[in-house]
Amino acid sequence: MEPSLASIHALVTKLKKELFSKVKSENHQLFVSPSAYDTAWLAMIPHPVEHYNPLFHGCLEWLVHNQKEEGYWGESGNGDLPPVDAISATIASMVVLRKWGVGAKNIEKGLRFINANMVDMLHDQRHRLPRWFSIVFPATIELAESSGIELNFCDYTKSLIAEISNQRQQILCKEEIADKWKSFPLLAYLETFQSEKYDVDQETITKHLSEDGSLFQSPSATAQAYISTRNPKCLKYLMSLVEKCPNGVPQKYPMDQELVELSMVDQVQRLGLSEYFSDEIDHILRKVYRSYMVKEYSPEDNRFIAEKLFKDSLAFRLFRMHGYNIRPSTFCWFLHDNEILRHLEHNYAQFSSVLYNVYKATDLVFYEENDVHDARSFSRKMLQKISAMKNVDDDDVVIFPNLLQMIFEELNTPWTARLDHLDHRMWIEQNKEGPLWTGKASFYKLSCVHNMELMQLALQNYKFKQLIYQNELEELKRWSKKWGLSEMGFGREKTLYCYFAVSASTCLPHDSLIRMLVAKSAILITVADDFFDMRGSLEELHFLIDAINRWDGEGLSGPSKVIFDVLDDLVRDITNTLVLHGKIDLTEDFRSLWKETFNSWLTETTWGRSGYIPSVDEYLQISMISIATHILVLTSSCFLNPSIPENKVKPQKYESITQSLMATTRLLNDIQSYQKEQEEGITNLVLLHFNQNPDASMDHAISTVKRLLDMKRNELLKHVFTDDDRDFPNQWKHLHLSCFKVFQMLFNSSNLYDTDSELQTDIAKAIYVSPKHELPKCTKPHTTFQAVPKKGNVMISVRYHDQYIMNNHQLSKRPMRNISPKVLSSTMFGLCFI
Repeated sequence: MEPSLASIHALVTKLKKELFSKVKSENHQLFVSPSAYDTAWLAMIPHPVEHYNPLFHGCLEWLVHNQKEEGYWGESGNGDLPPVDAISATIASMVVLRKWGVGAKNIEKGLRFINANMVDMLHDQRHRLPRWFSIVFPATIELAESSGIELNFCDYTKSLIAEISNQRQQILCKEEIADKWKSFPLLAYLETFQSEKYDVDQETITKHLSEDGSLFQSPSATAQAYISTRNPKCLKYLMSLVEKCPNGVPQKYPMDQELVELSMVDQVQRLGLSEYFSDEIDHILRKVYRSYMVKEYSPEDNRFIAEKLFKDSLAFRLFRMHGYNIRPSTFCWFLHDNEILRHLEHNYAQFSSVLYNVYKATDLVFYEENDVHDARSFSRKMLQKISAMKNVDDDDVVIFPNLLQMIFEELNTPWTARLDHLDHRMWIEQNKEGPLWTGKASFYKLSCVHNMELMQLALQNYKFKQLIYQNELEELKRWSKKWGLSEMGFGREKTLYCYFAVSASTCLPHDSLIRMLVAKSAILITVADDFFDMRGSLEELHFLIDAINRWDGEGLSGPSKVIFDVLDDLVRDITNTLVLHGKIDLTEDFRSLWKETFNSWLTETTWGRSGYIPSVDEYLQISMISIATHILVLTSSCFLNPSIPENKVKPQKYESITQSLMATTRLLNDIQSYQKEQEEGITNLVLLHFNQNPDASMDHAISTVKRLLDMKRNELLKHVFTDDDRDFPNQWKHLHLSCFKVFQMLFNSSNLYDTDSELQTDIAKAIYVSPKHELPKCTKPHTTFQAVPKKGNVMISVRYHDQYIMNNHQLSKRPMRNISPKVLSSTMFGLCFI
């Protein structure tokens, strides 16, 4: 069923009401996936008066209703089997149900799952089981046996259990009960020591209780702490936890509210949904930013260093992306603590998600920010080690394949070379597991991925954009064919490439008009540039330039006439549309931009054919114009809301950000095109440096240009991500960034623009092929049942899960030109262009 605008807006409205209202109320249950293991331990606590009933009846009920169809409890996996932590969660859940005499059928299903799958799950991961599993798993086996649950294991299974039990014993012998570096020291596994000869007295437990009454913020350990000590602070903590999270408790509580909110913003943006929640995102970032402005880093308990670094690097990236003035010291503090550095370097695999976030934060580095460069170098080195790992021998490490894939993507393709639309697709597809943090006895997701409606919205939004793009592309092909641009007989036919770059490069609230304007301009630029380089004689070119300078095509013929007629029609169409939108007539300004560009092409062609070698300064002055990126951003920016001031659309008076864009795109082109242009006799900055330094190699010339590119790139990023240019709307700045990203993508490691097939896979993913992400299946209504434990009755009520049905509206297959401009401008989907 195809998505509709109505169904998208319905989901947005629902999520605004339910999801983001939870942010304001500090209710995290929609953001952090519940832990069946910890919920089971809370359900084990007997009522202080009615000893035959659970104290937290809701936790017991949650377990009854949240068993997977396959028979296990816990998070779903990517493959045929769930993650290994489902074993411990399933056994603990069955023990609880047996304890209170409920859920006999649940226990039967659980036993079938354990007996059918445990051998495969343990065997597949026997050499990379994490520390927490080695601690928890043997204890849950003993707990099941003491509860009367019959686990009929074969000899091989028993040998695997014995092997893991031996690992557990080694851990217990070599570790301290409260290690300052372990996020979860041994005492955080208090619930697992009840059948061990590992006596933990009440004084030790009470000594390590936090101010909130928890034992290392672990619900399961605190549940056992309360059972052992009856400490009222523990009870208060547990009561607060259940009140806040009645639908299954998380693995850690309380969560850092700011970290949850920042993760929420990050997920929404990376799923391509920020356009719908801009007010909510702004509210969250303003609030968290205020707290960052009043606090400085001070050493805390080393157990929470990883979480703090995770949060601070995420905050830095989000603040900088949204133009906040944020200091690198807010997340680079770890560089100045040798003990922390050594710990990260020695245990890099344990901190894979932390280092991944540090590295992503350093994407937004400005010129001469040495600490950020150092953080990037350090995190990259660690991620390269993680990416190269064949086998993980550390007993505390499990790295999910999807996280490894994202690390590989970050290391091999800079974010400036990735188009937003395809990045959103990757995030949708890779977030089947999506863990961002390691829990004590499982993996919990500090994300919204497990929220069905949010993932459904991301999928619908992506598919809906594809429908729009398909219609627009067909219209653009008709336009190219009508003017004969696709059949010129020379040069590159890039209608598809140009539209792909326009539609996939970014997501801003732009409509079809802007996408089509930029795509048409890019097609015309390609055809005209090729005419100057490949086809036109100097006489023809001078004749065309004379006509353009007069803006009169009288006497032109052949390709020259086609180029002028398309140019004249395009400028007229743009200016007429602006006037209809209540803007002033910018005809002469747009003509001047094009005239300047055409004259730069003539100059370069004259240089090449006469053998003239310009100076570097002379070359840059002309080539920054001939790359023509200023035309794309300045003409289209007039349609923004709010738009760029009209007095800024002037040739030879470009703003610093536009000059940075013109320089970076030219340098990117020259680095990857120097061999081709050398053969064609075209001037190129790399070739100029090589010719001026005959004793140096071509590699030296390329390195010189790359260093200049790095400097100009950092300048551009600073212009985009700071509020120094307050006269310009943020959307205008991001147009410049989007245009740069397209050129970075095309010229990152080779010249993709001159190929015929290299981009076909990405084009298909962006426009035609739907993302591969299977939404969670809707749960059928549960059956009411009455449970009769040893004493008294416990009634478990029926719970129905909401089922979303997409609206059966489909986007018309007719050409986009037949769709009302009013409808187009109100959709807020059309976000993508150069």
